[in-house]
Amino acid sequence: MNLIERAKNIIIAPVKEWDVINGEEPNTPGIITGYVLPLAGAAAVAAFIGYAFIGINVGFFRVKGMDWGIYQGITVLAGALLSVFVSAFVIDALAPSFGSEKNMGKSVQLVAYSWTPGWVGGLLAIIPSLAIIGSLAGLYGLYLLYIGLPKLKKTPQDKQVGYFVVSLITIIVVFVVIGLILQKILMSAFGLSYGLDYGSFRL
Repeated sequence: MNLIERAKNIIIAPVKEWDVINGEEPNTPGIITGYVLPLAGAAAVAAFIGYAFIGINVGFFRVKGMDWGIYQGITVLAGALLSVFVSAFVIDALAPSFGSEKNMGKSVQLVAYSWTPGWVGGLLAIIPSLAIIGSLAGLYGLYLLYIGLPKLKKTPQDKQVGYFVVSLITIIVVFVVIGLILQKILMSAFGLSYGLDYGSFRL
């Protein structure tokens, strides 16, 4: 699996690429180390550079500095890894309820490759003011997830929408919970806050 080709194909020609992926033997360690880590890692580096050296205004404060850069970078990378595993686990657990195939390897494939647009868009965080645009790119991943369900999870057509909606809700909850946990732990560790600790900001 070539990372660049896979990322390009899943974004440009997802229907065809899901067929290719479905024909591959799931290799979770390979997907994590050869795909998730490089893409999410690149987005994490972009976030680090953006917040450490460029920064962004939040109200009357300037969020910028090495601590903010490290915080953002760790959040992106840790969030990516945790979200892939937790979302895949829940989606796989729900599979029988929607007449779908229970296969953790396929679930990891589904989630990891569906996340591609979000990680590629995350590269825009190198200029923090553009980060929101990168985040919106991740919405395309929802479409990828939707069309990937019947191919990788063998979801019947009449249950595809229901499975997608429940999976989407699960993913949103996972992201929110993981984000809040990481924020609490990391911001406390680095002594950061959004406007509560004035010394944490460089005006």
